[in-house]
Amino acid sequence: MSERDFRPLIGTAVASILGTVAVLSYYGYLHMARPADALLLAEYTMLKTIPGEDYKASLKPAEQIAQCLDGIVVLFDTQQKGLTGVLVDDKKRAVRCEFAQ
Repeated sequence: MSERDFRPLIGTAVASILGTVAVLSYYGYLHMARPADALLLAEYTMLKTIPGEDYKASLKPAEQIAQCLDGIVVLFDTQQKGLTGVLVDDKKRAVRCEFAQ
């Protein structure tokens, strides 16, 4: 029996995988997450409102603006342009919202 040299086959496989990853990354289909991508933007607390009782809140608005996109609360930072995030609870579940009709 003749022995086969598998080095060219292995080299081709490795080059194909690296090429595929490079093309997917170039066209934006592959995103490498960085620790900065998951930073906590701000902490929030829900003020429970009870009918007939007053609650106190600061008159100065927060530095974030919330919008309802596809049923999820999305925050946009007004100080750092381009910084956005999804509002989540302490278990990392997205806070849902409904469109007003």
